This record gives sequence, structure tokens and C-alpha cells, in this order.
Amino acid sequence: MTVPSSMPEAVPPISKAGCAGVREQGGPLRSHDHAFSLPAGHDAADPLLDGLLRLVAAHFGVAAACVVPGEAPAERGLGAGVDETLYEALRVLAHGCGAGEAREPLIVPDISEDPAWRDVLAHASKPLRFVAAWPLYGAQGEHVGSLCLIDPAPRELDAAGRASLGDFARVAAALAVRPTLTTSGDIATSATGESTLHTELEALREHERLLAHAIAGSGTGIWDRDVVTGEIRYSVGWKAILGYADHELTSRIEDSYLRLHPDDRDYVKAAMQAHFDGRTPTYEVEHRIRCKDGRYKWICSRGKVMSRDAHGRALRMIGTTTDITSMREMAERLRESAALITNLTNEVPGLVFQRRQLPGGRAFFSYASAGIAEIYELTPEQAAHDTACIDALIHPDDLDAWRDSFELSAANLTPWHLEFRVLLPQQGLRWRQGDARPQRLADGTTVWHGFITDATERKRIEAELQEFASTDGLTRLANRRHFMARVEAQLTQVRRGGAGAAVMMCDLDHFKSINDRWGHAIGDDVLRHFAEILRTQLRTGDMAGRIGGEEFAILLAAADLEGAQSVARRIQEHFAAQPLGVDGDVVALTVSIGITLMNAADMSAEGALTRSDFALYRAKKGGRNRIECA
Repeated sequence: MTVPSSMPEAVPPISKAGCAGVREQGGPLRSHDHAFSLPAGHDAADPLLDGLLRLVAAHFGVAAACVVPGEAPAERGLGAGVDETLYEALRVLAHGCGAGEAREPLIVPDISEDPAWRDVLAHASKPLRFVAAWPLYGAQGEHVGSLCLIDPAPRELDAAGRASLGDFARVAAALAVRPTLTTSGDIATSATGESTLHTELEALREHERLLAHAIAGSGTGIWDRDVVTGEIRYSVGWKAILGYADHELTSRIEDSYLRLHPDDRDYVKAAMQAHFDGRTPTYEVEHRIRCKDGRYKWICSRGKVMSRDAHGRALRMIGTTTDITSMREMAERLRESAALITNLTNEVPGLVFQRRQLPGGRAFFSYASAGIAEIYELTPEQAAHDTACIDALIHPDDLDAWRDSFELSAANLTPWHLEFRVLLPQQGLRWRQGDARPQRLADGTTVWHGFITDATERKRIEAELQEFASTDGLTRLANRRHFMARVEAQLTQVRRGGAGAAVMMCDLDHFKSINDRWGHAIGDDVLRHFAEILRTQLRTGDMAGRIGGEEFAILLAAADLEGAQSVARRIQEHFAAQPLGVDGDVVALTVSIGITLMNAADMSAEGALTRSDFALYRAKKGGRNRIECA
């Protein structure tokens, strides 16, 4: 229910008939500058009905409310408070065209839009565009009249307004059928009717009190603006929002503009003017306003023009104001928190993300920090629809692992962890590491919150450390520990029935003499030279390692004794045919080789290595630059 703040708590009678209009404080009854006069023959006073109609008019903010008698014997004219021609027009509208035989409520937002209605009011003395007529019924269901709302400007009546008009109509009907003073002065009174009437009136008063309490408790104030005179009246609650007492504010619109924050003043005026001009259905703004103590509060003001003149110019506007300072402060804190979190995640070197996978399987990044540009060379918007753009960047050898890892994490709700490679347009091949924790939503969606970082440098360092741990620093061949681990793995395959393998031990002939004659630097060159020959002569899957000093070992996978001897001869031939030149001289190079085959009966890799070492011993004892088998 909308109660204009200008409505006094008890409006004095304005006529002897059943009609009431919106009364300006201290002034006569007026409706958009059109005064309504009493019709002839309708001057019977009825204070209760007159008071009710004034309450109805104020409640709906219309020019007048009246009761038009019906066809039942309610001939003691509960007049309309209007002149005779308008009164008769209302009777035609209420009983002939609206609530006639069907006795249905009549709501006409704008009579002037329909020629039939215009004909009815052709001889009315006052302009009239909005009419609402609600039928009144007596105790026996007889039609006794209609409760009418009239206004010279077009109006709408929503569902809540219709319900309120129906409530008022029931009270008006009870008043309309009350017995009055007889000609002899006897009083015909129905105790039951009076009791019902008082009950319904008290219910209305209670409804008004509850509404007033609700408005006061909500931090909302009401204002009522006369657009023509520039006068604006505020409720006590409105003034309290700014810390003013009831008598401490003027009612001039110019003064109200001075309280607006300078940065908001033009915006508020423009919004108000837009509504006056009919460019917006309602007026609604959020702005700052100065309080009595000089501080500024944030308020939300909403209002609507309630009446316009024949040219559509705004005449009266009613609205509410709500203190939204705490909501604005909370919103600002939330904004600052969100900005802080966003700034933090954007500054973290890596991608902070939220990934969603719908029950149907479609996945997308519902949040991605600015780090996605470094991790995937994408924007957050590109990954917000689905993950296809990311899948396209995963290294083909890691794509299945990438997809399977999310499926496994979603199925078991276990943490997601994966190291994978990407092929990026600008950065090329890079390593990434991802970690996230999943959770299941009520609709079946799986959501991961996690982090993906660049692991390229770490993987490089790990590879270097692995190489240092498994490689001989001088020759870049496998060191003894790594070579023996490989032989052990090969022996396991042999024991399981795999193909046989051969182990060869190589010793550079007269290496001590080379060091003594040419120096250790040349000796190191000889070792590196032999290591390079081994790399060129071995197959993929074979392995060569430096066991110590000038001794080298070779593992030939899937080789028999004859094949191993063939490889040994090629090594000897290439080594001898490629002597090392030093200062115009040549360092002659030969190598002795011992060969053995691995078998399932070997207790360990050392067993095969020991046998090949025995064969090497025989080759050296037999004159060097030889090949022996064991």
C-alpha cells in the first residue's frame, strides 16, 4: 500500500457528501487544479462514509473517491462530491458499462482512448480519464452501488491495488446499507452491522499502523513532491535518515538539491527530468546526500509521477528513500577483496585456475588468472568456453595422460597432479606441472581449484643431475654404477626368457705409455676419442660405459657370440685406423677385448662382467690388440 507522506493523520471533512479528494496541507480540496463541487440533491452528511472515502482517495493518490448509488433502494444519495453532470456520467460508467448485469469491477486506465467512453463523458464538466468502479453488495447480495476512484490523468491499478480496492469496497458497502434517522427521529440501528463495520474499520487502521511500523523499521522514508510549486514534503522517517528532527528541514526542492553530493547532483537532476519527460517508467537513483552532521550517506531514491495535466506534464510525484550506506560499504569491501585476490593471483608466477567439468563431459576454465598467458599463451576468455584450445597445445605424447589424469581425479575425487609437456607457438617445447583438488557439486559438476606452473628449468636441472649421476664426466658414457644397473636389468630379462645379450670388456693398449710420453691431457683425448668411436659403432639399445681408467664395458642387447665378435672387430679396426695426431706426430692406438654371453644361471651382473674380464686378461696376455671369448 502506498500512503502519501502529505496525508494528515485525521483529515477534516471536506463536504457533506460521500466524496473525498487528495487534500494539500492547509489548502482546499483540489485535483490537478480542478476543484470538485457538490451536486444538487446530495447534501446528506455521513461523517463515517466521508472519512472512509477521504482515506481511500489518499491511499490511491487519486483526485477523488466516491460512492455511486446502485439500483437497489439506496436512494439517499451517497453523493460523488462532484457536479451533477459528472455524477450522472459516473452512474452510467459504473452501472451501465461496467459493473452492470455482470456486477464485475470496472478499471479504465484511460477513458480518452476509447470513443465509447468519450461519448459517455461528453457532457461532463470536468476532465476525467481514469475511473475504477468496484461493485457494493448488501447483506442479501443485492447490488447497492459502486465505490469509484476518479482522476483526470491516466492511471494503472495493479493486482495489489485491486485487492485493496476490494477491501475498501466491503467497508463502504457496510456503511451504505446502514439504516439512517427516520423522519420521526427514531433510530433504526443494526447492532450486528455496526459491530461488523467497526471491526473492519479497526482492521484497516491496524493495517495502516503495521505499514507505518514496517516503513519505519526498514530505514526507508517517504517524500511527496508538488512538481508545479516546487514543494517537497518528507516523512519523519525520511528526515531521521539524515539525522534531522521533524521541524528542521524546509520543503523547497531547491534546498534538497543543495544536500546532494556535488559529483552526483547533475546525474540526479537528469534522472528526475527523464522521468518527468516520460522517458523512464520510474525514477530510481543511488547517490550521496549530506547529513545534518556534514557526513555523506549513500541512499537509493525511487519514485513515480502520480498525476499529469492534460498535456502530460508532471504534477505530483511520490517516492521512497532508503539508506544503503552499509550495503555500499559492504559492496566496496567485497570489491576490494576481490581486487586483492585477483591481483595476488595475477602476480603469482603461474596459472591459478578453477576448472569445471559438467556431467555431460564438457570442461572449461571458469576462472583463469593472468598467468595463463605465460603458461599456455592464451587469454582467460579463450579457455572460458571449453578446454579444446588447451588440449591443442599439449604434447601429443602427453595428451592421453593429460585427459586420463582429470578423468581419474573426477571419478575418485583424488588430488590432480601431472607433469606434462606443451608445444607453444612462441616458447616452443616447455614442461608444465599441475596440482589441484576436486570437489563435486550437487548437480554432478566436478570443480578443481589448482595451480599450473612452469617446470621447464626444474626438469632441465633434474636431467643434468641424472646425467651427472649416471654419466662419466670425461667421456660422457655411462659410469660404472649406471652401466651395472643396466646389466642387472638385462639379466632380469634373460632370466624371464628374453633374448640373450653379450658383455664386452675393452682395455686401451699401452695407455700408461701414452700418458708418460704425451701427458695426461693427450691421454684424456685418447679416452674421449675411443668413446666417440663406441658411440658410432653401437646400435640403438646397446650401451657403453667407462668402468675405470682406460677400461670400457659394452652391453650388446639381443646378440649372440658371433655378432658380438663382429662388433668387436669393427671397433678395433676403426680405432686403429683413426690414430690421434699430436704436434705433427701420430699416437698409435689399439684395444684388447674380452667377450662373454649372459645366461640365466648368472647370480648377478658381476658374474658376466667377471667372465668377460677373464677373457680380456687372456687377450692382453696373448699380445694385446686381440679378441678373446669366455
